[in-house]
Amino acid sequence: MFTLARRRVRTAALALSAVAALVLGATTATTATGATGAPAAAAPAKQGPTSVAYIEVNNNSMLNVGKYTLADGGGNAFDVAVIFAANINYDTASKTAYLHFNENVQRVLDNAATQIRPLQQKGIKVLLSVLGNHQGAGFANFPSQQAASAFAEQLSDTVAEYGLDGVDFDDEYAEYGNNGTAQPNDSSFVHLVTALRANMPDKVISLYNIGPAASRLSYGGVDVSGKFDYAWNPYYGTWQVPGIALPKAKLSPAAVEIGRTSQNTAAALARRTVDEGYGVYLTYNLDGSDRSADVSAFTRELYGSDAVYTP
Repeated sequence: MFTLARRRVRTAALALSAVAALVLGATTATTATGATGAPAAAAPAKQGPTSVAYIEVNNNSMLNVGKYTLADGGGNAFDVAVIFAANINYDTASKTAYLHFNENVQRVLDNAATQIRPLQQKGIKVLLSVLGNHQGAGFANFPSQQAASAFAEQLSDTVAEYGLDGVDFDDEYAEYGNNGTAQPNDSSFVHLVTALRANMPDKVISLYNIGPAASRLSYGGVDVSGKFDYAWNPYYGTWQVPGIALPKAKLSPAAVEIGRTSQNTAAALARRTVDEGYGVYLTYNLDGSDRSADVSAFTRELYGSDAVYTP
C-alpha cells in the first residue's frame, strides 16, 4: 500500500450512516470446515460513518480490531476488519493467475475460529484484501472473460470456505509485464468484478482506489462501479474522493495510518467526513499497542465518543 513514509510506502454524515449500516448487516458465518458459525451478535447501536481497519497480519493480530469500543454506548469502534493481504500470483507453466496466501495469511484463515469468528460475533465484518506480488499477474490483465471468471471463482470459494464477509481489491505491486504477462486491458477488471458479484451477491466487495484496475471500471457498455460496496482513498494522511460512481455513503475520502498520521490530522479528516456527508472512514496498520488516543482522535468526531481499549 502507498503511504508517504514507510516500507510499502503506501501514503458521513450521521444521516447517511443508516445507509452504510445496511451494507454491513449481520450474516451467519461459515467455518473453514463447513459448519455454521454462531450468528453475529447485534453490536450496540452507534450513529456515524462505517470505520475500516486494515491489519498487516505479517506483524499484527486481527483480534486487535475487536479491542476498541466506544465509551459512550459501548459500540464497536471499528465496523470492518481487512486481512492484509493475500496475493494474485502467476503460474509461468500454465500461464494463469492464482490466489496465494503467505504463511501468515494462511494461519489466520486456518484459525478462523479464533482469529475471525470472534470479530464477526461482535458484529465486525472481515474482508480479505488481495494484492499484486511482483509476478506480472494483476486484476487488469486477464486475457479473457473465462480467465477472469476462474480467478473470481477462487476468490468466492475462499470467502465461502473460511466464512469471510467479502473481498477487497488492491491493484498494487502487480508489475504488469513480468514473466511475459500482458499490460492492463479495459475488459479484465470488469469481467472479474462482474463474475465475483454474481458468485457472491450478498458479500462485500471493496476497492482500494489505486492502480490500473481502479481506472478501468467500464467496458462494452458495462460499468461495474455499482457492484462495489465501498471505495476508499489509498493515500494516508490525505483527503481524496475516490473517482468512482458510488454514493457518498459508500466512499472514504479520508485515510489515516494509525500511529503515523497525527491525531490532529486524523481528527480533522474525521470532522470533514461528517461535515461533507461521507459514509466511510479508512484506517491502516492497527497494531497490538494501546492506540486508544489515536483511535479516540477520530471516534470523537465520527461518533461523539472516546474509544476504550480492552486488552
